[in-house]
Amino acid sequence: MWQSSPPGSIYEYIKVASFSIGADGLIEQWSRRAAGLFGMASDEVVGKDPVEAFMPAELRSHAHRRVGEILDGKEWTGLVPFRIPGENGVSGLAEIYVMPSETGTGDRAALCIVVEVQALRRVETDLAASQAIFGQSPFGFVLFGTDFTVVRANQRFATVFGGEADDHRGRTVDDYLARPEAERLAATLRRVLETGEAVTDLQLIGVPPGGIGRRHWSMNLYRVHSGSGRPIGIAGLATDVTQRHFAAREAASARRNLALLNEASARIGNSLDLETTARELLDVAVPGFCDIASVDLYQGLLTGEEASPASWGRRDPESGTGSAEMRRVAHASAVSDALPGILRGTADGPGAGEGASAGPDAGQPELGSVHRYPFHSPCAVALRTSRVEDVPGDERSFVHSTLAVPMVAHDVVVGLVQFSRTKGSEPFGERDRALATELAARAAVCIDNARLYRREHERALILQRSLLPPGDPEAAGLDIACRYLPGNTATEVGGDWFDVIELPGHRTALVVGDVMGRGLRAAVAMGELRTAVRTLALLDLEPAEVLSALDEVARGLGTPGGGERSEGFGAGGGAQWPSRVAHKSREADLSEVYLATCVYAVYDPVTRRCTFANAGHLPPVVAEPGEPALLLDVPPGMPLGVGGEPFEEVEIELKEGSLLALYTDGLVESRDHPLDEGLEAFRQALAEPSQPLEDVCDHVLSTLDTRHGEDDIALLMARIQGLRPDAVGDWRLPRELRSVGRARELAREQLAAWDLGDLVDTTELLVSELVTNALRYGEGEIRLRLLRDRTLVCEVWDAGLVQPRRRRARDTDEGGRGLQLVGLLSAAWGSRRTPRGKTVWFELALPDGAPAAELSVDQLLSMY
Repeated sequence: MWQSSPPGSIYEYIKVASFSIGADGLIEQWSRRAAGLFGMASDEVVGKDPVEAFMPAELRSHAHRRVGEILDGKEWTGLVPFRIPGENGVSGLAEIYVMPSETGTGDRAALCIVVEVQALRRVETDLAASQAIFGQSPFGFVLFGTDFTVVRANQRFATVFGGEADDHRGRTVDDYLARPEAERLAATLRRVLETGEAVTDLQLIGVPPGGIGRRHWSMNLYRVHSGSGRPIGIAGLATDVTQRHFAAREAASARRNLALLNEASARIGNSLDLETTARELLDVAVPGFCDIASVDLYQGLLTGEEASPASWGRRDPESGTGSAEMRRVAHASAVSDALPGILRGTADGPGAGEGASAGPDAGQPELGSVHRYPFHSPCAVALRTSRVEDVPGDERSFVHSTLAVPMVAHDVVVGLVQFSRTKGSEPFGERDRALATELAARAAVCIDNARLYRREHERALILQRSLLPPGDPEAAGLDIACRYLPGNTATEVGGDWFDVIELPGHRTALVVGDVMGRGLRAAVAMGELRTAVRTLALLDLEPAEVLSALDEVARGLGTPGGGERSEGFGAGGGAQWPSRVAHKSREADLSEVYLATCVYAVYDPVTRRCTFANAGHLPPVVAEPGEPALLLDVPPGMPLGVGGEPFEEVEIELKEGSLLALYTDGLVESRDHPLDEGLEAFRQALAEPSQPLEDVCDHVLSTLDTRHGEDDIALLMARIQGLRPDAVGDWRLPRELRSVGRARELAREQLAAWDLGDLVDTTELLVSELVTNALRYGEGEIRLRLLRDRTLVCEVWDAGLVQPRRRRARDTDEGGRGLQLVGLLSAAWGSRRTPRGKTVWFELALPDGAPAAELSVDQLLSMY
């Protein structure tokens, strides 16, 4: 079939010209291509001598001889320089093939075929380059025709897909790739041929003939054109990127693992609850790492057993009991919930052990159930050896890969986590095992920390509660309500404290303090200071004296070893300076914990007077009936532990029914509002002090914006209820012997008026002893006072400063047994200093209808 220009013809790249020479040696015919090659039309050259027309002058004689030989019938091929008329010098080089011919009359003539050498050399160079690229390239080259069959392939391509390069001619993409990939490549070839747009890095997956594994190729496709620009096929450059794909997958896996570890660091351990920490681990692992996961913890760990954690997993293999008791505390699954028993086919399912679920999901224990793993099962082995174990699967099981990972913290196994992957997911590899171990270890450390914290917290909580007064403290002449809220709701341990201390004479000490800091150290410091306050209060010192002594105690507690702080270097010279500086720095850190503020108040129900002393604390608040609440003007003083400044006292008489409130700064101060606003809000919250005291406390806490959790809160409220006048007997006696009998008489009459006849004899005896001692050892006027409230209190006052001291009398002594008698017959007794002398007192329990206990023989003999 005739074509105007066959595809791929050499003539599209090389211009071939022709002309003929007649018998006379002149040009007879001149082709159009000759005109294009030499730049001369036929009317310019026909009938002219070609030698004279094109050859340089110095070559013409030789050229005439050659033309003569040709006309004599000799063929000739050679390179001939030529010039274009009108140009100076040689302008080109032509390869001419001259063939002798004959005219119609039998004359000799010649036909000349001319090819420009430069165009021919370009074709040769292009062919050589094409052959080098196609044949010597380390990449697979393939050329598809317009019908998408292989036109040509290089040897590298044949090495991958078998055979020789020529064997691939005529093949299609279906001969190399599976249907889905072949269809995708065919569609791409079609698009490249139609649009001319190249495609780079087309990813293809297939199995080479005779291969055993899938390979990954990256293919670049571009359209190939003829010399005239017409598309003649598609060239493809294929590169095997299997290793690069594996490396990328490994890098992606490493990035995923690193991301999982980062996520685990951020999400695991945010709670001190064991079950919550286990759930946090599974939230990270599912579905990012596995499809199904579960966490089992030792039952002993969850119940708080004090036994060594290492003993939880020890079991005798001959006993058949398997592992220690485990409790399933967390479970997570990324697969459908409608797949019961998905782990039933695993050989390590605890269904054969104790405590296994008997429901439809019998392959795994239920959440919260207690079970054991068989002794020789992979899970039990993992628990005993602290190594990761592979749990074998079953073809019937939906799960095909499971890791049993022991949760190890500080060389102690606290539990077991199982990671499982279902069919369709890749099985676990070595990198996955390492990641699983790391995830389990991080969770184990958090769980072990939570276990240790829970144990220490329980102890600290017992300490904290033991240091606070009972929920409903009682005091004479006071109705008391209190609230304590630790700043850290998770630990319930703080540094704020309050106390209600009974003092002689039915007086009561009210204390509120705040240790700077929070947590266990603050609670310990609080306990030490509270104990010191109680000890000092029992000495019946004045409030200012109590705080001064407490300040010294606090300074001693803040120094390592309990000694006094030293400001100098002492012996040893400058060589010890760095260590002593570090020692002083540690002292500063420790002493800061023991800095505290405190309000100490002593209330006397007889006079309804209250004496306050303040060590850097917030002022007390008093709300009298019908009046707005006021802040008492008590000099604040310096915090405890600072030292150097004395404390002042303020004595205030409180009205009947008044409300006294002592509190810590957590109640009135937060980051969102200043202290003044909090104090004003507190005063407004006490606008109705006549309500029940418990309701007032609840109203205050619910009204104020306490921002609970920022700081500890202690609130101590007391409603003033002084002793009735008929509950007090108060007499002054002259300093004379008959005052002893008068004192007995007054006591007898007062007890009869109070209907306490059962106490008359004991009271008369003890009053007689105390008044006698006041006459013998005291000074000035004697004062006798009886107080009746929950107990009967007798006080004898005099101006002497010498405190009575109980001693053991000798057998020959006629006296010296009075205070021993007072100690035996009274519930309590003691003495205290007063501004103008001292007071000796004793206390008797009110009769409950039972006969009074008589002194035993041993008690009577103890006085002799």
